[in-house]
Amino acid sequence: MRVRGRLTWGRRARAGVALAALLAGAAAPAVALTPAAAAGAGAGAAAAGTPVCQVRDDRLREISGMVATDDGYVMINDGADDEARRRIFFLDQRCAVVRAVAFPSRPRDTEDLAIGRDGTVWVADIGDNDHSRPTIAVWRLAPGADEPVLHRMTYPDRPHDAEALLLDASDRPLIITKGGSGTVFLYSPTAALRSGATTPLASVGQVTLPTTSTSNPFSFLGRGVITGAASAPDGRRVALRSYADAFEYDVPDGDVVRALTTGTPRITPLPDEPQGESVTYSRDGRSLLTVSESADQPAGTRPTILRYPATDGPATAARPTGSAASALPTLVRPIAEDTTGPGGRIWLLAGGAGTVVALLGLAGVLRWRHTTRR
Repeated sequence: MRVRGRLTWGRRARAGVALAALLAGAAAPAVALTPAAAAGAGAGAAAAGTPVCQVRDDRLREISGMVATDDGYVMINDGADDEARRRIFFLDQRCAVVRAVAFPSRPRDTEDLAIGRDGTVWVADIGDNDHSRPTIAVWRLAPGADEPVLHRMTYPDRPHDAEALLLDASDRPLIITKGGSGTVFLYSPTAALRSGATTPLASVGQVTLPTTSTSNPFSFLGRGVITGAASAPDGRRVALRSYADAFEYDVPDGDVVRALTTGTPRITPLPDEPQGESVTYSRDGRSLLTVSESADQPAGTRPTILRYPATDGPATAARPTGSAASALPTLVRPIAEDTTGPGGRIWLLAGGAGTVVALLGLAGVLRWRHTTRR
């Protein structure tokens, strides 16, 4: 998400990493890659995406979500201070804005997009860097509608920062939290969403992300968070992305939760994107498309859609070493287990003391920011 205050998110994250390096002696997590993952996810082997088109509209500088359509793309910024940027933007295939739909009230922090089977655009208003929101929301824009409709939801346990949204086979939303130590949590509504009502969410699973070494502006911290998600047009694959990589999961039976919590993902490195928070599949399903924020980049930098071939073949996900879990599919712990328990300690031991100090340093820096309240 976009952070505000005296420092921007990019500067804060870099400051957190720098502080952590000084305190921890630049210690990196003590993890190892499988040979296949090392070949596919290493910084030296990862190839940059192929440019598709540049977004030249100055209202789109903090892009946090994107979906591809038959006619082009739909994009959103995160919680922008500028009212003109708080829109759902429709772009043609050359990345030119052709339509902008305003929200009827101010969103808190819009972070991702999805498209339903009937063409409805879903906007995930789920960002919460302060972990203080009593509710989160999704906005639904029906085909041809003039404004989106708000649906509020509430977590069953505590506030979470989240930046990724998927829809299941019945167009039920699935919220994926951002995480921070490589573990993300999945939440889904317990009932049909209704405008004007607040629907409780239920925890439906958690996933520990594969370990990679892909170069990105936020070092190993950028590899342990989820900043976006996408579903293939045929619904048989989904992808989660970090600041460094895309993780593709097969969904053979339409059960997205099962795919994420029991499947082994294939990894597509997304190396050195400035601040990659968006991912979508091309309409033919053959490619992954990404776009980064351009704020705080050198003057004249424009957001550019990049194309990466969608992965195929056997999964090559890497696992933390040092436990029997390294031989299993995607590492899943029971949702009721406290992440500070044995499973969490496995991560911390694998990451080493440097990771702990780095996260604490980053958390301290992030306390400088403030989020606009609705």
